[in-house]
Formats: sequence, structure tokens, C-alpha cells
Amino acid sequence: MNFSKQTKELIRQQTGEWDLAAKNYGGLRKVKVKTIDFGDYNIDIQFNPERIVSSAAKVDARSIQARPCFLCQKNLPSQQRWLSFDNEYLVLVNPFPIFPEHLTIPNVIHTDQRIIGSFGRMLDLAAKLDDFVIFYNGPKCGASAPDHLHFQAGNKGFLPIEFDFSNGKCCREVRRTGSVTISHWPDYQRGIITLNGNDKTALVDCFNQIYAKLQILQPNEAEPMLNILATFKNGEWIIHIFPRTLHRPAQYFETGDKQIVLSPAAVDMGGVLITPREEDFIKISKEDVIGIFEQVCLGQILCSL
Repeated sequence: MNFSKQTKELIRQQTGEWDLAAKNYGGLRKVKVKTIDFGDYNIDIQFNPERIVSSAAKVDARSIQARPCFLCQKNLPSQQRWLSFDNEYLVLVNPFPIFPEHLTIPNVIHTDQRIIGSFGRMLDLAAKLDDFVIFYNGPKCGASAPDHLHFQAGNKGFLPIEFDFSNGKCCREVRRTGSVTISHWPDYQRGIITLNGNDKTALVDCFNQIYAKLQILQPNEAEPMLNILATFKNGEWIIHIFPRTLHRPAQYFETGDKQIVLSPAAVDMGGVLITPREEDFIKISKEDVIGIFEQVCLGQILCSL
């Protein structure tokens, strides 16, 4: 049995025996979804009340120091099981799912959420878990545990960006660097750099160059603000990089009818916006989505990178 199939079996077992996982995966059947049409592409809005744990997570230094790390092995729930990935990462079932198959993949060592030096391992995970999309949320871009290095994964076919990349309507190749193709998305609301190729070393080198340029734009950040999605298909990696400028939009901090509790992370960047409150799900509009992406994404400056 390959690693993807072993992982799917872990999900099946955990949703059958772990009370919290069983409840929340069962609850996915009640999740509401609506679609906003942008012409050549769609964005889905998901009402998922269990995700309030992540969307409203306190990630300031004081709050993090005051709680035990929920990704450290010693603090995992007694019913949680895992698979080992090269004795370096634990593959866990995420008990607060967005995807029908949703994983959290923490490093076995408690170390800060940083992608530099670990991007190659993200590609390794994508190759081994080839039925899944692997994603990374930066420490100020949706990671609810910015103090512990981790990835997440969800089953392929869920995120609209997967289809949008394959049909080629919104994505434009801008150049090639050796074996790596670099593409941009000029009319997609979000500024995105997409890399694809079959040479892992070349992809890591290309990513490191982009990372260095982004770091120049945000010299005061411990890490350039970004989200990443990675998949592996037909011997090739496809990587979507979403440079960010803001953790949460202004609507998050409003009160009353102006408030929309939405904290964009990699899944939102991939085209599924998660609203944990039903009132936000009902009222969020196309104009709201455009405004939120304008606030949190770096945008068209990417064309110069």
C-alpha cells in the first residue's frame, strides 16, 4: 500500500474511532456552500462553524506562550493516531476539517513556522501524498500554530484553483528558468506566482530566489508573508505561491453588520473562502471578496519579480 493509501486508511480509522473527528467529519455533510461567479472562474464560500477555532485563533506572542502547543506529540489527544513521514513529520487527521480528507503534518521538533529550508520537504510530501494538495500557511498568514512548523493537506479536486490551472484560462506563462515554468494570474483577484516542473532541485532554487525578493519587500518580517499550495501529478510538481501583505482584512475587526469573520489562509487563496459564522456566509458579496483579496494579497507587483 502506498503512502497516500495508508493515509486514507488512517482517516477512515480515525473518523470511525475518534469521537471529535467522527463528529466533525460527519458535520461536513451539513456545511453550506455558495458559489460566486467571476466569469472565467468561480470562488466558493463555505459556511463551516467548526472552523471558528482556526479563524479566530489568537496568534499573538502572549497567547501562544500561555497555551501548550497542540501540535507537539506529547500534547496530542489520546485518541489521535499518526503515520510517520521519514521520522521527521507526523501525518495526523485534522479534527476540524475543511476537506473531506484533511491532514495536519507537524514536524516532530517544536520549531517556529518557517518555510525556508523546508520547501524541499514540502515537495517530498506532495510526491508521497499524491492524492492530496499540500499547503503551507505562513506565521502571519493563517497558521493557527505559528510556533510549530507544520503543513496541511486536503484531497485533490476540492480547490477551484486546481481546475483553473488545468484549463489555462486565467494562468499565463511568463518565463522559463531552466526546467521550471513560471506563470502569473493577471485577472484572478489574487497575486499568484505558479511554478511547475519535474526537477525538485531546480524548483527549490527558483523558490529560494522568489523568497529572497519577497524578503526585500518585507524586511521587518521574520518571514515574507505568504501561503503555498503544492501538488504532484504525472511526475511534475505544481506550486502556487501567494505573497501576502496582511494577515486579516479590515472587515475582521469591524463590529455589527460590517464585521466579516474571515481569516484568509491557503485554502481561501485556492478559491474556497471559509466563513465560520452563518451571517457572514449569507451576506458576503462579490464586492466583499474583491475587497478582501485587495487588502491581503500583494497583487500585480508580482509581475516584476
